Amino acid sequence: MPDTEPQEPTAEMADAGGGEQGQAADPVAELREALKRAEATAADNWNRYLRSVAEMENVRKRAARDIEAARRAGIEKLATELLVIADTLEMGLESAGTASAESLLAGKEATLRLLQAAFEKFNIEAVDPAGYRFDPQLHEAMSMQPSNTAEPNSVLAVLQKGYRIGDRLLRPARVIVAGEPVVSPASGVEDTSGGESA
Repeated sequence: MPDTEPQEPTAEMADAGGGEQGQAADPVAELREALKRAEATAADNWNRYLRSVAEMENVRKRAARDIEAARRAGIEKLATELLVIADTLEMGLESAGTASAESLLAGKEATLRLLQAAFEKFNIEAVDPAGYRFDPQLHEAMSMQPSNTAEPNSVLAVLQKGYRIGDRLLRPARVIVAGEPVVSPASGVEDTSGGESA
């Protein structure tokens, strides 16, 4: 008959059971393992960081190349349009000695139309403010002249048109701005001669 009485633990059994607990509970081994995992994670994160930095540098260089290529393409398109105008001007100069004044004028008008067509293609608009209120954002006042015919602070004359592309001003219009009307000192009445004396 088999012996069914419970046995008391022996020293060997305690060593065998306690050994597993001892290994599992060894804090130094656990810390070493955690350190290895942390070092591996840190190395992986460092490599990812370096790859990200390299990729960002490549993106920056690629964007700079694309911007430069787009700028060059825009300049080339404008230059191509200007070449047609240059050819027309050269033909006009070659025929200047033999052409009549009327044909020279017609040539200049045709050249101006070509230039205006090129401006239109590139959305370049003239700023011609004659008669409008002076705007320092769009106009450059070259002088102020008293006027009895124009509103004060309005553009009396345009010396040079301005130009813009969309909302961006390329060059302000150079203008003469109307000042206060001229008043005759003797009568206190506005001088209607336009400020000119005979």
